[in-house]
Amino acid sequence: MELSGRPLTLEQIAAVSMGGEALVLSEDARRRMRASREAIENLIREGRVVYGVNTGFGKLSDVHIPPSELELLQLNLVRSHSCGLGQPLSEPETRAMMLLRANVLAIGNSGCRIELVETLLKMLERRVHPVIPEKGSVGASGDLAPLAHLALSMIGEGESWFHGERMPGGEALRRAEITPVRLAAKEGLALLNGTQAMGAVGGLAVYRGLRLAALADLAGAMTLEALRGTPDAFDARIHAARPHAGQLASAAHLRELLANSEIRDSHLANDPRVQDAYSLRCMPQVHGAVRDALEHARRVVEIESGSATDNPLVFAASGDVLSGGNFHGAPLGMVFDYAAIALTDLMSIGERRIDRLLNPDVNEGLPPFLSSHPGISSGYMVAQICAVSLLSEAKILAHPASVDNVPTSGDKEDHVSMGMTAAVKLRQIAVNAGQAIAIELLAAAEGLDYRAPLRSSAPIEEARQLIRSLAPRLTADRPLSYDIQRVADAVERGDFDGLAGWR
Repeated sequence: MELSGRPLTLEQIAAVSMGGEALVLSEDARRRMRASREAIENLIREGRVVYGVNTGFGKLSDVHIPPSELELLQLNLVRSHSCGLGQPLSEPETRAMMLLRANVLAIGNSGCRIELVETLLKMLERRVHPVIPEKGSVGASGDLAPLAHLALSMIGEGESWFHGERMPGGEALRRAEITPVRLAAKEGLALLNGTQAMGAVGGLAVYRGLRLAALADLAGAMTLEALRGTPDAFDARIHAARPHAGQLASAAHLRELLANSEIRDSHLANDPRVQDAYSLRCMPQVHGAVRDALEHARRVVEIESGSATDNPLVFAASGDVLSGGNFHGAPLGMVFDYAAIALTDLMSIGERRIDRLLNPDVNEGLPPFLSSHPGISSGYMVAQICAVSLLSEAKILAHPASVDNVPTSGDKEDHVSMGMTAAVKLRQIAVNAGQAIAIELLAAAEGLDYRAPLRSSAPIEEARQLIRSLAPRLTADRPLSYDIQRVADAVERGDFDGLAGWR
């Protein structure tokens, strides 16, 4: 993949995060970066006072720094801002963050040398991954603490993983044969101002959510079949009358998943029901709205991936260096909150379908709680309770972070985005959603087994067989956590993606 500063797709970000793409810096990016760096060096020679180049930071921006201390200024910036806490970001999140930071520097508005981007690309290639604590960012001036820990590893300090082994940052660079960066004027600030931590964590969570939205159609279709529901509510004419893109896509997907089903044909002529419950009938409307929310979040993340988000910005053509606020994480924080609400609602409708599979009052003749020996055995009773627990946690986490604000830096930074908080919450909701969908897949497969010898459609039968390769039928009570986790792991690996129509 050639990095040029242009926007990256979520698929490209995900591919690099998993280590599947080699990276090179384009010649256009090199040209822009050289011109940008020359503008910085010119203003230093001219003695012009520019924020972050020869001044202090934040509330200390009125302090003028002499030329002899400009490198120390940048070094101290990185060290002082490396105060993150909590669990480190995962390897995929760290790699995505490094990619995004390299790409926005390649735009050529940051005034840094090409060496910084080349170092990041070498670290990605040779699997040197900074240890970046997930807590400590308020999302303005960008993700200061997480990005400082990234920069700290680049200068050979802090900690890094090298091929999965945690060690001092300098040792990791030495083993990888990478020369530590010696920061020049403006370069520490160029590395620290930006939204790349929240963009990495939240962007990968959005990508996971898009996959789960497609998988929810498959799980819901399996449940509909196990409950002998009707696909009439997915008729194309209904959805053409309310043509939201996600709704149209979900309805078409459900029609495809349910085509040519023996189970449906068996009760088509004598079905007394006029319509199904909302959790079955309204899948296109709800799943589709989730798709639309996540697609909106995708667009914002992809725009941000090719946006100059540090401060000040260098405009080489005119030589101007302008202070602004592109580091503010509001665009990302707000859509991550939106995505969190959407995924929580996806879990909510799925949990109602799980209940319908188990509840003997509404499960269309299936055994109570899908138990082979009701009373002696509890079947999937507590699996539904687990889904409710996951959903309840998601509901709490879906409270928006972007409406919060606590001024920082002596009131200089008096409105912040809390975008990193929104991203971390979204990540956990996406994990919960994957586990909840795994529970529905297991319960739906069990329900379909009770409809034998009738078979469902080809994709649903293929999905049922995949589930059975991970978890046998529940002929007697056993600990279900292992079954759920195996299916959830398969969801995470992408084993169901093809069956779910994710391409």
